[in-house]
Amino acid sequence: MSDGQREALGVLARSQTAPHRLVQRAEVLLLAGEGIANTQIAQRVGLKAATVRTWRGRFAEEGLAKLGKVRAGRGRKSTIPQSKIDEIVELTRNGKPAGQTHWSCRTMAEQVGVSSATVQRVWAARGLKPHLVHSFKLSNDPRFEEKLIDVVGLYLAPPDNAIVLCLDEKSSVQALDRTQPSLPMTKGRAATMTHDYKRNGTTTLFAALDVLTGTVIGQCLPRHRHEEFLKFLRKIEREVPKGLQVHLICDNYATHKHPDVKAWLAKHPRFQMHFTPTSSSWLNLVERWFRELTDKALRRGVFHSVPDLIAKIEEYLDAHNDDPKPFIWTATADEILAKVARGRVALQAVNQ
Repeated sequence: MSDGQREALGVLARSQTAPHRLVQRAEVLLLAGEGIANTQIAQRVGLKAATVRTWRGRFAEEGLAKLGKVRAGRGRKSTIPQSKIDEIVELTRNGKPAGQTHWSCRTMAEQVGVSSATVQRVWAARGLKPHLVHSFKLSNDPRFEEKLIDVVGLYLAPPDNAIVLCLDEKSSVQALDRTQPSLPMTKGRAATMTHDYKRNGTTTLFAALDVLTGTVIGQCLPRHRHEEFLKFLRKIEREVPKGLQVHLICDNYATHKHPDVKAWLAKHPRFQMHFTPTSSSWLNLVERWFRELTDKALRRGVFHSVPDLIAKIEEYLDAHNDDPKPFIWTATADEILAKVARGRVALQAVNQ
């Protein structure tokens, strides 16, 4: 045993994170290097003498190169033929059970004549998850690249002496009341609420997220028309300090392009509109804030009236603006365009 091998084995034998079997093997080899007999090593380490003899023999043949590897042929042999595994994989990828949209472990097990646990292991080993489906939509906007570069450029390199606001409307927010009182959380039981509800009206939340600071300008209005949109623009005009240019990122909803809106914008040249591509709401960061609002203030809320709902939304707005945290955009336009290009190629291959 060389000095370098002895040093490496010493580090391994003292390791607190290496596998226990590997630490044991290092201890055995260090003791063997001191000339101690196999039976004595086995007693010290708590192994059989035959195991010590085997490990010493492997070290003599291979050194440290394959110290932690398990030799081929060791362990329990698979009892499922490869043809059966191939059948499971092929059916999972290219077939469906009769009258159903996707496979489960049990339906696949019944189809191929194995246990559901076997199906689960085959799927897990190959990363197959037929129970999951992810939604997507590729924009068909002819100006997709131009709009994408414009919006992402504002996120990654906002202009000087300007504020960038992501603007959108969360329409038809319902004031839902429960038919019976909810029960509080207690030890061993989660909080409960009835599955049915009573509708008490709706409101529309107009919100503009400051990309730099994370603060939100918000206003609840009864409807979702260009008149209400103009009211919200006037609110932004009042709250944004004079002298700052205002860059508004919004979607292609007709309200945002109404002639009255265009006329107002013409009279307020510091406002500049930037439209996201169609079917690309994920580009607007205020959508991420809407998700926070829904999860933290609306989904479990109990609202006896529309004014009650508006009060709770404004309460959440105030709490958020007391300690705002911006959402950090990291993806470049080139990275997004490359990903979209791969998606189009995959769709084209499926369609063919």
